[in-house]
Amino acid sequence: MQKYLIIGLGNIGAKYENTRHNIGFKVVERIAEKAGAKFIPSNFGEVCQFKFKGRPVTLLKPNTYMNLSGDAVRFWMKKENIAIENIFVITDDLNLPFGSIRMRAKGSDGGHNGLKDIQNKLQSQAYPRLRFGVGNEYLKGQQIDYVLGDWTAEENEIMNERLNHSADAALSFVFAGLNNTMNQYNGK
Repeated sequence: MQKYLIIGLGNIGAKYENTRHNIGFKVVERIAEKAGAKFIPSNFGEVCQFKFKGRPVTLLKPNTYMNLSGDAVRFWMKKENIAIENIFVITDDLNLPFGSIRMRAKGSDGGHNGLKDIQNKLQSQAYPRLRFGVGNEYLKGQQIDYVLGDWTAEENEIMNERLNHSADAALSFVFAGLNNTMNQYNGK
């Protein structure tokens, strides 16, 4: 039976809880809610394990902070014996409009430090990922403040639906595979 590891990227602590950079945490928390499962503290972060349509799934919220996410991913891949094609990394993306998602089987880090560290630690760019659009409504030189800023009231109004959509896409990856999931969810 193939196992799956879904990683939501973010930063730990109340200071970062509702920031754009923590959308990965929010999506895996929504997946856990849908599965009726709970996160528990463990090595390199908080984990949640359950079965989805008979397939073992581990959710991970690394506690290594964004820039060292690769250590947590590599540890849990080895611990659970999960192949690189069965991991699914969820992260924020400044280049996508707010709430849109884009999945890919591989690709560059696009300047994202969490993806860059995962790529370095796994020595590969060939791992599935979901990028959640956070938009780019910031002035030149304000990128860091923007991603570490809280969601606007307008964004919060549609956040629930977008979290459900992203969580459903991640679960579809587990059951239907990446290609079918991309066809159904990309850009929507």
